[in-house]
Amino acid sequence: MHNSLKCIIIIIVASSHFSLQAQVNVAKYEIGIAAAGFIYQGDLTPNRFGSFETMRFGINIHGSKIMGRSFLVRVNIAIGGLKGDDGIYNEPEFRKQRNFNFRSPVTELSLLLVWNPLASNYADRGFSPYLFGGAGLSVVNIKRDWSNFNAAYFGDGSDLPDRIAADAAQSLPRLTPVIPLGVGIRYGLTQRIAINAETSYRLTFTDYLDGFSQAANPAKKDHYQTISVGAIYRIGKKNMLDCPVVRY
Repeated sequence: MHNSLKCIIIIIVASSHFSLQAQVNVAKYEIGIAAAGFIYQGDLTPNRFGSFETMRFGINIHGSKIMGRSFLVRVNIAIGGLKGDDGIYNEPEFRKQRNFNFRSPVTELSLLLVWNPLASNYADRGFSPYLFGGAGLSVVNIKRDWSNFNAAYFGDGSDLPDRIAADAAQSLPRLTPVIPLGVGIRYGLTQRIAINAETSYRLTFTDYLDGFSQAANPAKKDHYQTISVGAIYRIGKKNMLDCPVVRY
């Protein structure tokens, strides 16, 4: 009897701020899946925002635990690929003559903290923007190619062949740490189902994501990003007030 009275008092106070439905029954977990585009950014593209011309497709699969109105913790698996190719660019002219290229599959596992600035994690419908960041590991299998390099274009005095040889002697990473940072927006369709779109930029700690460093630009690391669109499904219920179940 004492517990029941306590919960009634809490409900009366809380009802001035939000509905009883939002207080008593809210989902604890979410799962999601999304189609994703993987975009390489590094030495083999002149584009500041990455090589959209060589974008590869993949998927994101994630599971989250809702920690409150503003935060959730997400485990994310991203599966796709990366590709870069000097030869597809006409400017600057040297790229078609250098003609380096690479490709690699990517499997990434990351742990993310997601922040909802509108504190609307428990809203059933409507738009909710969010920011996220965390840490992860990516498994790659880099295949680099300099077989179409035109040494004559660069002349006898160029040290580029020597720098290619230095890169060729360098073992390539198979497992690389990443720091994902991103922004997204979701739209709740029902109490259970939402759709979302997001972009995530990965900071890395290697200049050999494309297989080249000394022969390209050893002063900068390589990175990649994803753009994805998908769906989210809420599972599980939680009695936020920890009240005893009332049976009729």
